[in-house]
Amino acid sequence: MKFFLQCALFILFTLKMTAQQKSLDKYVAYHGTDLGLTYSKEKSTFVIWAPTADLVKIRLYGSSLGGAPTEEIKLFPNGNGTWKAEIPGDHLNKYYTVQANMAGKWTKEVPDPYAKAVGANGARGMIIDLSLTNPPGWEKDKSPDLKSVSSSIIYELHVRDATVATNARFRGKFLGLCEKGLKNSKGQSAGLDHIKELGVTHVHLLPVFDFASVDETYNRAGYNWGYDPQNYNCVEGSYSSNPLDGNNRIREFKTMVKTFHENGIRVVMDVAYNHVYNAADFSFQQLAPNYFFRQMPNGKLSNASACGNEVASEREMVRKYILESLLYWTTEYHVDGFRFDLMGIHDIETMNVISAALRKIKPDILLYGEGWTAGDSPLPAAQRALKSEASKLDNIAVFSDDFRDGIKGSVFEAADKGFANGKAGEAESVKFGLVGGIEHPQVNMDKVKYSEKAYCKNPVQMIAYAECHDNHTLWDRLQNSVPDATEAEKIKMFLLAQTLVMTSQGIPFVHAGAEFCRTKYGVDNSFESPDDINKMDWERKAEFKMVFSYMKQLIAFRKAHPALHLGTAAKVKKQCSFMPLDDDQCIAFIINGKTTGEPWKKILILFNASKETKNIALPDGKWQNIMNDYIWESKYPSTKGNAELKPLSAAIYFQK
Repeated sequence: MKFFLQCALFILFTLKMTAQQKSLDKYVAYHGTDLGLTYSKEKSTFVIWAPTADLVKIRLYGSSLGGAPTEEIKLFPNGNGTWKAEIPGDHLNKYYTVQANMAGKWTKEVPDPYAKAVGANGARGMIIDLSLTNPPGWEKDKSPDLKSVSSSIIYELHVRDATVATNARFRGKFLGLCEKGLKNSKGQSAGLDHIKELGVTHVHLLPVFDFASVDETYNRAGYNWGYDPQNYNCVEGSYSSNPLDGNNRIREFKTMVKTFHENGIRVVMDVAYNHVYNAADFSFQQLAPNYFFRQMPNGKLSNASACGNEVASEREMVRKYILESLLYWTTEYHVDGFRFDLMGIHDIETMNVISAALRKIKPDILLYGEGWTAGDSPLPAAQRALKSEASKLDNIAVFSDDFRDGIKGSVFEAADKGFANGKAGEAESVKFGLVGGIEHPQVNMDKVKYSEKAYCKNPVQMIAYAECHDNHTLWDRLQNSVPDATEAEKIKMFLLAQTLVMTSQGIPFVHAGAEFCRTKYGVDNSFESPDDINKMDWERKAEFKMVFSYMKQLIAFRKAHPALHLGTAAKVKKQCSFMPLDDDQCIAFIINGKTTGEPWKKILILFNASKETKNIALPDGKWQNIMNDYIWESKYPSTKGNAELKPLSAAIYFQK
């Protein structure tokens, strides 16, 4: 009986989904590249996709907020579900909205989904000439050289956090990250100078597209991480010096990108194409109801994002929209990479189409995302861009929660521990992270935390990290998980974790401020906490001077040694191995230097997560020591036989 009931439910589900799909057939696709606004001094042309509309109109306004429309323009059918109007004359810097009439009712006024500029709070689109938003020298701007994608070192940063606690003229703004000479009270560099000093290759900016949760008209704007999209192709106004002018935010964002490039740093955008802030009010929903979002069989919006909706990336016009949006940010703003929020909501085919298209214009673009969802989805799991399906993704990396939680403990259990803070049984998860998430003969996948099999084709498909903006910072995690440890012990655990990340064959990822033990004072998800919680406290750079110095040297060490980022699974399997140890709290990782540009014959990296001194038998030959117990050696003392590992320490040896 149970079997027949299950069959009946499956048939019912299939029928409902089939009926739902048929209802989408009326949304005929448009293949042109002129959707949205095309501006010239002679005319402004609008092409709007609204396939089920009976009428469509544009309203022009003289200001970004308030006031009556100055003109109302009727659009005419243009084929394949589009509507078109050409408005003669120069309408530069006017604002506009779009409205559709369906079954006798006008929808809400919205910027069109393809709007490239908006006024305050993203309520109205803006007619602009993008060439007039370019800062001086923009046409000569180019991305800094990158030896290979595998040599990337990512620094995750929130625009406001970076300078809000400094004396920058533009605190918390795009331009604040362009200011040089910022210092803490001890005279140490802050802001841009600090990031450059640290030596990372990429700055990963938390969302900078137009998001809904911060009132841009308020001088002391509220705080949010920005994962609440409103206008995907527009720059967020709360980070600009004048959010009332849509040109201003564009110019200042470009200025910031150019400044990073001039200082040898590439720029990654954090993008959330998986959901929107308010599905009912979203521009796409007003013009093509129910097309942009997935639905359950009962017609309700599915919610794999845990934000009330999820975007149907597999639908032709949605895929087109996301792809064209990413191409726009890459070409117009010179962006060097994208991090995809809850990437597991997107379908694999769309992600691979994106990767192929972006690499045609920027071969070394950096693409990575969260290989999970926040809830279930009607999209079959085998089609989702999940961590478990990463081998199906082309040149797209995933975050490794196996490595992260193996290092410090589950992010969902505040008191849990990992390898670095004293928990036994985590060595295999850590070893899995060290080889970059690939299949390796010396990694026992039965003992890896969350994965039954390796998921990366190559180590560049794995993002290695111990903390990010989500959940507790690593320093706060140590306060929770080892409250009885001394501060000196916590610092050593902290550095052990960072050393594991930076010596992984995956791509290392640093949460901004980790280099001086960043705290959020126990708040785990600080997405709407005030500046006092979220700010980068630059005084900690002096307090944890040794930590910063060590991290700076560790990054320089990684950059100087190609053997630490081999790039392919074949090389890692051939050149990386683990010495057999009977101690679950110690790991010995050997890398043969048989790679282009590597100055050393062999590199041996030792980790001791116990509170006892350990003696590790060195392989045959003479070894030189470059780092021991977080102290970098300048004369490289030689040794044979045994290496003494201090408690909670790491050490690096090499053979020339």
